[in-house]
Amino acid sequence: MPSFENTPDFAKKLDREDELASYRDKFHIPKDSCGNDLIYFCGNSLGLQPKTTKAYINQELDDWAEFGVEGHFHAKNPWLKYHEFLTEKMAKVVGAKPIETVVMNTLTANLHFMMVSFYQPTKTRYKILIESDAFPSDKYAVESQIKHHGFDPKEGLVFWKPRKGEELLRYEDLEAILKAQGDEIALIMVGAVNYYTGQYFNLKKIAELGHNYGCMVGFDCAHGAGNVALNLHDSGADFAVWCTYKYLNSGPGSLSGCFVHEKHAYNKDLNRFAGWWSHNKKTRFNMRQEFDVLPGAEGWQVSNPPILSMAAIKASLDIFDEVGMEKLTEKSNKLTGYLEYLINQLQHKRIKIITPSNPEERGCQLSIQVKNADKSLHEKLTEAGVVTDWREPDVIRCAPVPLYNSFTDVYKMVERLKEILNN
Repeated sequence: MPSFENTPDFAKKLDREDELASYRDKFHIPKDSCGNDLIYFCGNSLGLQPKTTKAYINQELDDWAEFGVEGHFHAKNPWLKYHEFLTEKMAKVVGAKPIETVVMNTLTANLHFMMVSFYQPTKTRYKILIESDAFPSDKYAVESQIKHHGFDPKEGLVFWKPRKGEELLRYEDLEAILKAQGDEIALIMVGAVNYYTGQYFNLKKIAELGHNYGCMVGFDCAHGAGNVALNLHDSGADFAVWCTYKYLNSGPGSLSGCFVHEKHAYNKDLNRFAGWWSHNKKTRFNMRQEFDVLPGAEGWQVSNPPILSMAAIKASLDIFDEVGMEKLTEKSNKLTGYLEYLINQLQHKRIKIITPSNPEERGCQLSIQVKNADKSLHEKLTEAGVVTDWREPDVIRCAPVPLYNSFTDVYKMVERLKEILNN
């Protein structure tokens, strides 16, 4: 961990030394009523808009106006294969091979599509293991899958829980669950980075543990994609899903990414929901052909893609590709480390950080737990021009994003927090 100083001049010095500092100018930074930049630490919920996004979308609108249906073939970026323009760059972001990666549908829809293939319960092996404080949507999705197969979620859902008085999960507790119930668990489905605590799990360790007990293993990477080095291929996970509107800056409700490990790429016998966009490209428009599934993650598509949403993703991925995840995570570790240092300097009895202090076990999000929480501290921060978010019952989530946040942002945020706490 680098040595830090608690002064505005030191924050400015870090900004001068930051080789990614200029990327801030590539994003629209929200402003207050006086026209000053807000301190935006909410990329874990909705990333900021790249300034190029409008031009990327306008290109498709112009081509639609000019070509109509022929835009599928004659647009600058022909729509027929538009999702392919995203594949390689998205694969780099999540540490996957192009054959393992596709952009399609939305997050929870993709989770269901994956469970159609990778949750195949039997009478004796039908349980799904998730973290006890999984994002609610994940819990609802797996409960509904258990019900769909005729089982009781109260019996079929297994929770990996933190120990009493702790917030973070321990791998030895996961292993204990698997030793006791592993032959009954069909699927392990964990959030790669927990939305509440910000704990980044060791995906490879979890996948190896799960596979040792005969479980399929998948990850919801909504809070990981574009934030941490996921290395999905090397993890050995069977599948993963993620959204693109948080750290990947693609706009509210935009499309999701999907990973299916290469080991499943050519298995045509895997159960799946099918549609014509998962059919062999060479015969897709010969409407009388029997279904012939594409290899790889593309074989889980069902519909032709929404181009305008993909254009926004393309705008952001082009920036990610220019910078690279290695440089992003390097700055992220330093930026978040500086935020951690300054918050710890406050030594205030009302707040504590519950996110792991080890940089390898977190991304850029720090979760600040508030004693006797009533949301007022978060509301006062908002009034002071700091955009964070609140998660019940007692956490303020702060995410300094390396693409557009500065060390001065971090310093100013903590100064405003200190002033609110002291008052």
